[in-house]
Amino acid sequence: MRSYSVVLVFVLLSLSGLFLGQAPSPAALVPEVLSSDDMAAMNGALNSILSSEDSLPPRLMPPAVLPVMSPELALLTYQSRAAQQATGLTSYTSTSVIHAELPESKQQGEYEVTRQYSAPKSLLFTALHFTGDTFVKGNVIARLMQSEVEHVQKDDSSSMAFTAANYKFSYKGLQSVGGRTLHEFQLKPRRRRVGLLKGNLYLDAYTGSLVHLEGVPAKSPSVFLSKIRVSQDFADFGPFTLPVHLHSEAKASIVGRAIVDVYQRDYQVMPAATQTARAAGTE
Repeated sequence: MRSYSVVLVFVLLSLSGLFLGQAPSPAALVPEVLSSDDMAAMNGALNSILSSEDSLPPRLMPPAVLPVMSPELALLTYQSRAAQQATGLTSYTSTSVIHAELPESKQQGEYEVTRQYSAPKSLLFTALHFTGDTFVKGNVIARLMQSEVEHVQKDDSSSMAFTAANYKFSYKGLQSVGGRTLHEFQLKPRRRRVGLLKGNLYLDAYTGSLVHLEGVPAKSPSVFLSKIRVSQDFADFGPFTLPVHLHSEAKASIVGRAIVDVYQRDYQVMPAATQTARAAGTE
C-alpha cells in the first residue's frame, strides 16, 4: 500500500523498534499409565453416558480452526495480498493522532487530523485539533505529514516493498505474541538504500497477514539523524491490511532525541470494485 510505506517516516525521523518477547514453549504432556480395573471403570462410565444420550441437550459443534500455514506459504500469501492491495484499494479515510516529543527540551505536541487517500497519488490531511508546543507542531509534525504527502506523490512503493527483489528473508520461528501465533522473518536488505529496513517482520501464522515490523533503516535519510529505530503495528480491515500504530525514535543533531507516535483509527476503505460500481451507477 503506497501511503503507509515505512519510507515516509524515514524522511523525517524513522521509527523505534518494540521488543517482542518470546513465549515459553508449552510443557510436554506425559501419558498416565492406567490399570485394567481403571480401564474397565472408564468403559462402564462411557457406556452409561452413551445409553442416556437421548436425554442430553444437543451438542454444539466446535468452531472450525484454520491450520497453521508453513512459513513459505505465509510469506507468499502476504506478498500476494500486498500486491493486490496496491491496485485494489482505491481510497480510504481515517483519523490520525500524531504525538511528537523532544525530551531534551521538554517540548511536545499532539495533532489530530483526518487523512484522505485517493489512488494513486493523492493524500490530504485536514486539521481537527492540536495541543502542545508550536515548535513541535511546525518543525516535527507538519514536516512529517508533508514528507508523507511527497512520498505518495512520488509513488515509488515498489522499490520499498517487502519482496524478494528488495530483501533476503530468513525464517526465525514461531512466536506467541498477545495470544496470536506469528511467523517471524529476519529482513536483510539487498542494498544499502534509504527506505529499506533491516529488522524483523511478523506474519499471522493462520492468515499470512502482516501484524508487526521493527528494525533500523538500511541507510539513514540524513547526516543529521542517528540511532533511528522503527516499529509499526498493522490490522486487517476487510481484504486490506493497514497501519494502526507507528512508533519512532531518533537522535537529531539539532534538537536531540525525538519520539513520534502515530495512531490511526476509524478507517473507511473503498475497494476498486466499489468505486467502479458507483461510477457506473449500479450501486
